[in-house]
Amino acid sequence: MTAAKRNAVAELMRVSPIADELAARFSQAGHRLYLVGGSVRDALLGKLSTDLDFTTDARPEQIQSIVSGWADAVWDTGIEFGTVGAAKHGTTCELTTFRADRYDRVGRHPEVAFGDSIENDLVRRDFTVNAMAVDLSTKSFVDPYNGLEALARRTLDTPATPEESFADDPLRMLRAARFVSQLGFEPAPRVVRAMTDMADEITRITAERVQAELSKLILGQAPRKGIELMVDTGLADHVLPEVPGMRLAIDEHHQHKDVYQHSLTVLEQAIDLETAHEPKLEPDLVLRLAALLHDIGKPATRRFEPGGGVSFHHHEVVGAKMARKRLRALRYPKDVVNDVSQLVFLHLRFHGYGRGEWTDSAVRRYVTDAGPLLPKLHKLVRADCTTRNKRKAAALQRSYDDLEQRIARIEKEEDIAKVRPDLDGNEIMRILGVEPGPIVGKAWKHLKELRLDRGPLGHDEAVAELRRWATEQGIDVPDVPDAPESPEAPESSESSETATDSDA
Repeated sequence: MTAAKRNAVAELMRVSPIADELAARFSQAGHRLYLVGGSVRDALLGKLSTDLDFTTDARPEQIQSIVSGWADAVWDTGIEFGTVGAAKHGTTCELTTFRADRYDRVGRHPEVAFGDSIENDLVRRDFTVNAMAVDLSTKSFVDPYNGLEALARRTLDTPATPEESFADDPLRMLRAARFVSQLGFEPAPRVVRAMTDMADEITRITAERVQAELSKLILGQAPRKGIELMVDTGLADHVLPEVPGMRLAIDEHHQHKDVYQHSLTVLEQAIDLETAHEPKLEPDLVLRLAALLHDIGKPATRRFEPGGGVSFHHHEVVGAKMARKRLRALRYPKDVVNDVSQLVFLHLRFHGYGRGEWTDSAVRRYVTDAGPLLPKLHKLVRADCTTRNKRKAAALQRSYDDLEQRIARIEKEEDIAKVRPDLDGNEIMRILGVEPGPIVGKAWKHLKELRLDRGPLGHDEAVAELRRWATEQGIDVPDVPDAPESPEAPESSESSETATDSDA
């Protein structure tokens, strides 16, 4: 065994004493146990987690018997695929019988078959960097497909031919792009060729599985490289067709090769801003998706203007609808769909701010429409400045600095993050003499608009405005004295909002 492999084994043993305990139990039962796959790869990269993968010649029922009494917990949710789960001292272990699966190459699920050797188990794995193992009984390094060399060169290749590997499981093509993003690997030329030739095979995979891999790619250290691989091989045409579609549109500032390249730059700049003020902040899936998709409405709205200019009027509106449709198709959670599409819808609004021409009313609306997404919107808008004109870029940043300062000033004066009308639902019903229903919702919405336009109103002024609105609507307002709001009156803005939503 080479010095590199001996060092690898030593490192693996150092970081995972639990592996020794397990190996002893399997050995006593007459079985071999191997640390395998991503656990070996991550340990060699210095990133070993508390989730460990093992493979063994023991059958699932034998695995259960061996770990029972040793593990803090045992579960068998994957036993039909030969996997038994166990937990010990905060470490999660997945123990799987050698596999020799067969694929029908129509769907993705294999016909599970147990194997008899570690070499045959490793050849069915996705990439050579995941096809390494450590024999825990002999402390020997098992690397029949030169995964250690590939790891050292940061090369992504397959144990079998890429065509065989991807035909068995097309999701591996998307996983290749994910590893490019997460680990900084470069795919081998034959892997790229196979991905290009077989890109349409990804349609065999369910949207949920595609979404899981895509999210990991987006949250990686270098998502731009992963996305570029998807686009260059044609994989994105089936997963995120709106992204390669942006190559058709020339940016209106003529400062970028195309909107596609601009969007990738915005993505990178948004990532830089994620931790600008919060260094320990986790990667932000919503912000990154919004940065990538913020201009997907441009191809559909492109217009060539007299004099050679190009316009993309209302691309934010079209883009928000497109983003919602695509993310729904990928089975993203509802909150992710809503947040990303809202950021896409709002990302262009700041460009009407100019040098501070907005009124305080416009600033309130900006904050209210963004709601809890305001910190992400700040980052997206700043990231969207990719002009190479340093003077123009500095001016845009100064303008946004000014907007944030105005927001902070108004927030000190009034709670604009939680704008409510100056009268609640109970007061509206009492003053108008109406029961709960659409009229209350309409009145609440009218008062909220006034609140946004003019800031906080006094109680008497709010009542007068409500009466004036009701008269304009043809509502017969009872002529009764206005009673001040009782301190004990229950807060009813939530019910009023509900009425507003149902009315809308």
